[in-house]
Amino acid sequence: MPNSKKIETVNSISEKMSKSQSAFFTDYKGINVEQINELRTEFYKSGIEYKVVKKTLTKIAAKDAGYENIDDLLVGQMGIAFSYDDPVSPARIITKYVKDNKMNNFKITGCIFEGDIFTEEKVKQVVDLPSRDELLASLLGTLNAPMGNLVGILNAGMSNFVGVLKSLSEVKEK
Repeated sequence: MPNSKKIETVNSISEKMSKSQSAFFTDYKGINVEQINELRTEFYKSGIEYKVVKKTLTKIAAKDAGYENIDDLLVGQMGIAFSYDDPVSPARIITKYVKDNKMNNFKITGCIFEGDIFTEEKVKQVVDLPSRDELLASLLGTLNAPMGNLVGILNAGMSNFVGVLKSLSEVKEK
C-alpha cells in the first residue's frame, strides 16, 4: 500500500521528468557520501538537480510522465540528474568528474534527452555534442562573418580612393 511520502516522491519525479530537457540516470555504486556531495555541488553550479530515488518509484513516475520501457536505464544504485537549461551539461559534468577522480564504478546508464530515451551507448554520442553556448557562439560567428567581410571590402575601396587622392595631390605639388 503506497504511503503519502511515496506518492509525493512519484509526483515530484514525474513532474521533474516532464519539465526537464534531460534526465540522466546514473549507477552511483562505489561512490561515498563525500564524493556524491562534491558531485552535487558541481551540479548545483550548473543548475542541475540530482536525486537519489528507488527504481520502483522511478518506473512509476516515468510511466506517469509518458515514458515506457525505461527498465534498461534503471541499473544498480540509481540517481537521476535533471537539467532544465542545457540538456548535455549533466553528461559532461559526470564524465569529467569520473575522469578526474578515476572512478570506474560510477557511470551513466542512460538518459531521457528532450523526450527521447537513450541507452548507455547513445549517451556517449550525446556527451560529444557541443553545449548550447558553444552552438550560439558558432552561430553568431557564422552570421558575423559576411558583415565583417563587407566592412573589409568597403574599407579597402576607401583606402584605395584615399591613396589615389593623396597621389594626385603629390603630383600637383611638383
